[in-house]
Amino acid sequence: MSTASAKPVAKKKRSSRIPLTYVVALVPVAAALNIVGGQINTILKLPIFLDMIGTAVAAIVLGPWWGALVGAITNIVSSFISGPIGLPFAVVNVVGALVWGYGVRWGLGKKYWSYFLLNIIVAFLCSVTAVPIYVFIFGGATGHFADMMTAAFLAMGQNLIVSVFSSNILVSLADKIIAGFVALAIIEALPANLTANIQLPAAAGGLKKVLWIAGGVIVGAAITLIALAVAK
Repeated sequence: MSTASAKPVAKKKRSSRIPLTYVVALVPVAAALNIVGGQINTILKLPIFLDMIGTAVAAIVLGPWWGALVGAITNIVSSFISGPIGLPFAVVNVVGALVWGYGVRWGLGKKYWSYFLLNIIVAFLCSVTAVPIYVFIFGGATGHFADMMTAAFLAMGQNLIVSVFSSNILVSLADKIIAGFVALAIIEALPANLTANIQLPAAAGGLKKVLWIAGGVIVGAAITLIALAVAK
């Protein structure tokens, strides 16, 4: 008597590749979001940057190097609109993209507290990257609000590098926390197949999601108020 051995049916693995049409659509939109945010910041003279929200969205959804492309495009295009001052800072936008993109893929996007920590790491590494550009290319000032804080720290007796880092880290913390949580809200509005393979904390529930996103923005705003106080 022969017995037929049934082969196990292999489960079809869901592809983690994002269709090229989504990539082609999202990269310019994310870059435009950065450019518009930067222009709003310039017009209103805000004590943050607002030019990396799109970078965070692209880096988290598409991948770190797509985010880096968005960051580079942002600063290149902005240099034609607002002048070449922002061009050397393209490397800062690229660093932010790589940290956001790889950070989420290495598990820092699983929980709200770890995602909050990821934004702080982005802020720190962006500041470490930006300070040499401020000091050695622009002499410590670029006309941004942070220059007033730099002057305040210099008046306290700190040297130029410490003063520039102290002012930039305050601005960067506020900016990257706001950017990271606004990006999280934008990502939630994207089609589900774009985010199906990304481990993000937003799956934890509607009210909790709203509270964390709002809380992140409020923390960023609070740091902005501290920066304003230091500059006075």
